[in-house]
Amino acid sequence: MECDGVRKLSESLGVMKTFWREVAEETRRCEWPAKDELTESTLIVIVFLLLLAAYIGVCDKVLVEIAKRLFRV
Repeated sequence: MECDGVRKLSESLGVMKTFWREVAEETRRCEWPAKDELTESTLIVIVFLLLLAAYIGVCDKVLVEIAKRLFRV
């Protein structure tokens, strides 16, 4: 019984080692964006998130006002 556990652990470690080796190989093959492209994409995401946050904030304020008037709170 104990040998089965050790064998299974050994097999699991071998599978994990193979997986991480393949991940490292695949990562080396990836084409990474240039610094200016990465900066531009990051700025686009930040601006979009700020606009989305502002939109959600305005919607919240409007809905709160509507609820106050409807329920006279």
